[in-house]
Amino acid sequence: MNIIRILLISAFALPVFFTMQPGPYADTGYAEATFAGGCFWCMEYPFEKLDGVIDVVSGYTGGHKANPSYRQVTSGRTGHYEAVKITYDPEKITYSELLDVFWRQIDPTDAGGQFVDKGSQYLTAIFYHDEEQKRSAEKSKAELDSSGKYDKPIVTKIKKVSTFYRAEEYHQDYYKKSAAGYKNYRFFSGRDQFLDTVWSDEIESEIEQNEQGEKYKKMSQKELKKKLSPLQYEVTQKGGTERPFQNEYWNNKAEGIYVDIVSGEPLFSSTEKYDSGTGWPSFTKSINLEGVVEKQDKSYSMVRTEVRSNYADSHLGHMFPDGPEPSGLRYCINSAALRFIPKEDLEDEGYDEYLKLFR
Repeated sequence: MNIIRILLISAFALPVFFTMQPGPYADTGYAEATFAGGCFWCMEYPFEKLDGVIDVVSGYTGGHKANPSYRQVTSGRTGHYEAVKITYDPEKITYSELLDVFWRQIDPTDAGGQFVDKGSQYLTAIFYHDEEQKRSAEKSKAELDSSGKYDKPIVTKIKKVSTFYRAEEYHQDYYKKSAAGYKNYRFFSGRDQFLDTVWSDEIESEIEQNEQGEKYKKMSQKELKKKLSPLQYEVTQKGGTERPFQNEYWNNKAEGIYVDIVSGEPLFSSTEKYDSGTGWPSFTKSINLEGVVEKQDKSYSMVRTEVRSNYADSHLGHMFPDGPEPSGLRYCINSAALRFIPKEDLEDEGYDEYLKLFR
């Protein structure tokens, strides 16, 4: 077990009694898929956000120890993998589509673990639930192996599913319970950097083609200078900072969402806004994990986390680990990078999906 996870787990590792996942979705027509991709913290969110996925559970499988604890599994002596069990609706998403997502979360050529995590418990595997899943997994693996994507062979194993043991509760939905810890772990483990390098061409192509990418695409410099005020341009395009207590939204208490002034992509909600005393709009989290991109900022002889919008790549502000619970984060954002849309105008402006935040 690496030192990063030891430090992050210490705050949550209380004694927990747990049993095998009981299968609450029997007789629903739903199907199950089980994947091991190293740290199960990093495998939950990519699947949970998919339309058609009903539930994702972190746990242990493939080994010989009944009802193992996290400490036992991380010793590497139980034979278990850290894994996720996915319950999905095959009418909305196929097993092949889940396989495509799985391959994009891992390094399938690593025979020693995954990224910073080394040991048999962090190896990658596909646990098939029936012969059809087995055939799909074998076909998918063979296609990836022959694609030229990697210069080393694919070593991910394809194994028959065995008893799945639900992990302790503090591991479930870790990306929600400790957003800062989750993001820091992903970054410092090297997973994100590897995936960005391997899949960058495909990801850029998809963003250009998908509906969100088209809707929230970045504007040319000529268009930006025409659309934005001098201050908005300085902040979003040059990384500038507006004056505290002298900006449009620092004290705004109305209900609604905040979108990128450039593209209109949704970023933050009034439900997560709070008075940080800094004089800038402050939020505990974004509307969704992919709403903002975080980058290291070494300007002014400091090391900070810069926050940028996902599609338009606008500079928004910075993120600090001194916010209130439950996230512990403070997104300190420039008003000049935002446009506020009141709750009552969300439907008219095409953001009706966010009305649920206020119900």
